[in-house]
Amino acid sequence: TQMLKKVLKDFCPSHLAVVFDTKAPSFRHKLYEQYKAQRPEMPDALKPQLPYIKEIVNAFNIPCLEMDGYEADDVIGTLAQRAKTQAYHVTIITGDKDMLQLVCEGVTVVDTMKDKTYRTDEVIERFGVEPERVTDVMALAGDASDNVPGVHGIGEKGASKLIKEFGTIENLLSNLDKVKNKKIQGALKSHAEMAKLSKELVTIKRDAPVEINYDALTPSEPDKEKLKILFQELGFTRLLNELSPQTTVDTRLPVQIILKHDELNCLADGLKSSDSFAIVCKSHQGELAGIAIALKSGSAFYIPIKHYYLGAPEQLNINDVLNLLKPIFENESIKKFTQDAKMLYLAMSKNNISVKGIDFDLTIASYLLNIQPLKPTSCLKPDMDIETLAQYACEETVLINKLKDEHLPLLNEQGLLNLFKDIELPFAEVLASMEFAGIRVDRPYLEAYGRELDYLLADIKKKIYTTSGFEFNINSPKQLADVLFERLKLKPVKKTKTGYSTDEEVLTRLALSHELPQEILNYRQIAKLKSTYIDGILSLLNPETGRVHTSFNAASTATGRLSSSEPNLQNIPIKTERGRLIRKAFIPDEGFIFISFDYSQIELRLVAHLSGDRHLVEAFRNDGDIHARTASEIFGAEPCMVTDEMRRKAKAINFGIIYGMGEYGLSSELGISREEAGEYITRYFSIYSGVRGYIDSVIKEAGEKGYVATILGRRRYIPELKSEIESVRKFGERIAINTPVQGSAADLIKLAMLKIYKRFRAEGLRTRMLLQIHDELLFEISDDEIKQSNDIIKYEMENAVKLSVPVKVNIGVGKNWMEAG
Repeated sequence: TQMLKKVLKDFCPSHLAVVFDTKAPSFRHKLYEQYKAQRPEMPDALKPQLPYIKEIVNAFNIPCLEMDGYEADDVIGTLAQRAKTQAYHVTIITGDKDMLQLVCEGVTVVDTMKDKTYRTDEVIERFGVEPERVTDVMALAGDASDNVPGVHGIGEKGASKLIKEFGTIENLLSNLDKVKNKKIQGALKSHAEMAKLSKELVTIKRDAPVEINYDALTPSEPDKEKLKILFQELGFTRLLNELSPQTTVDTRLPVQIILKHDELNCLADGLKSSDSFAIVCKSHQGELAGIAIALKSGSAFYIPIKHYYLGAPEQLNINDVLNLLKPIFENESIKKFTQDAKMLYLAMSKNNISVKGIDFDLTIASYLLNIQPLKPTSCLKPDMDIETLAQYACEETVLINKLKDEHLPLLNEQGLLNLFKDIELPFAEVLASMEFAGIRVDRPYLEAYGRELDYLLADIKKKIYTTSGFEFNINSPKQLADVLFERLKLKPVKKTKTGYSTDEEVLTRLALSHELPQEILNYRQIAKLKSTYIDGILSLLNPETGRVHTSFNAASTATGRLSSSEPNLQNIPIKTERGRLIRKAFIPDEGFIFISFDYSQIELRLVAHLSGDRHLVEAFRNDGDIHARTASEIFGAEPCMVTDEMRRKAKAINFGIIYGMGEYGLSSELGISREEAGEYITRYFSIYSGVRGYIDSVIKEAGEKGYVATILGRRRYIPELKSEIESVRKFGERIAINTPVQGSAADLIKLAMLKIYKRFRAEGLRTRMLLQIHDELLFEISDDEIKQSNDIIKYEMENAVKLSVPVKVNIGVGKNWMEAG
């Protein structure tokens, strides 16, 4: 029953049939008397359930098909073949692997138990051969469940290799002298006729004499009375409740569910006369499914729009609902309070509504106050009825009204109200616009690059096996450890709870004495590029827009930085050439170009501003090379004599200080002794004494207050500073040093983005802000707006906050992200 509901909801089929086997023997039994002979008798507990299956299918008004002399597989194969020729797309719902032979253009197989869809590529992944060769593999390997004999001694993997080499069983049997394995060759000679018979047994008929009236296969509304009787008889309580839901909600919170136009009109009139209300949108698979609203009085309403389940009541049309509510949502004088402002902006943008007047976001307020946020039920569960969801959603909206009155005074007390009102709250609209825009992907390029990496991985795998002398699962840390430390006798570096470690640090050290660890590192790097980035991005590509629409989270990091997910476009590796080539897949629309704006050394500039160190401030005001200057001072060399190696070390020191790096961290970073690292740090602080004083004062103040703050007042509480354990306390000190710098950089770029967004809208530009990658912004700029857009972006980024040192941005231009970045 649940499977039928899932199929109807998820696939919305235009034609549908459930196909059964009959008790009569099929033509296969005549070919081979032992066909399915070994199957045990059906359990007694299952026998009485069988009649109900057909009754339930009939009550759903879904056609049932069966045919004596043929199995259900043959009827399905014939239906699929005929439907395909009439330009239907066929989906076969089954867990039977035999059906994979039917997969082709226009025919897919879905195994709902494993949530797996099989197209040609998935069949090849499963069997190692194309769908039309599945019968050959199965014939050689046999099928124990159906008592198909196959060829003794040949399993599925061996069969797959043979068919890949010879194409078909017939060709294989005609070329037995070319089979290298003598044992397999002998088995094939002895069982050649059985192999041919097995192929007949496993081949699904596509020309069974089935009479088909396609009009009769159109699903109609379920017969609820029949289903009700069946569900009562079977004791299906939950399904019975879904079929006949309560018309009123008998729970703590009185909720009015809006199902009629006059009820909606009455609600709209109430909202128009109100100065504010709380609102939460509920979605399912990215589409607006319902709206919950609560007034200050405590009255709560739920408007279901797209709830699909058995017995769901008729709901109002989404266009009717939104057309009536649009003037209210776009009225800035009517304030809206919500759980997730970005989601509200997005949900309404997709429906051509520009929400105005959002005055409170509970998630953002909780984030700034360091309070555990309310956990929303933001997505519908497929089996959640309207009454249940209405209760949850309306409880959220009522709670938002209550918590707003508690959180706003706290924000004011902690000096966070301006940050909340002026930056974080309006910034949600900026993020929604970026997510809505998405970024275009060159799919053919990315797919071709993926194939190139597959070939490369195959070559590296061969090299690994040759070098090690063994075939093993490269992705298994346990097997890899066995190869490295037991078989090759390499010296272990460190141990974990489960055995010797094979992490990146260990492999890097081992690579100094053996070539295999380096090949493993290469393999892992490329495998991650392929699976995480190429496959990940392709799986999230929107088929309608041709773009990926990443999700930005402004309330997930302790420093105020944005994070990105589905896909994470902030983590695409750029230190390697192969990683950079992923960025090449991101391209602008025709008539547009990518331009990247990247803050130059913004964190070091913020250190100069926050510390007031005379030498740092002077260096940036003179537009000098800060790393070369630090190298000159630390290594006692004239500026013109500073080498690239000196500058590299100075850069590591400059940034290491920001992150609270000590002797051990710096020694690991530079590959030097702790003593030498300590000397560098001492020299650094003797040159930039203002930075030393600033760090000491930050740690002292954080210990007294329990938190540090960014340039715009964002707080990060650091309980680690109170720890009696020295290592934990030191970790807290590193947080205290880094957060004001990294958090202030996050504040600065957010403020810049907000100002840029407002100016773009005010000046009617088509330029789109697409991505924020920490200190970098990527824009898709119309060819005729390049100068105007560049001027706006550069000005707002360099002047978002007035610092004691100049702020600079580096600009890159390109026809793809790699070129621009």
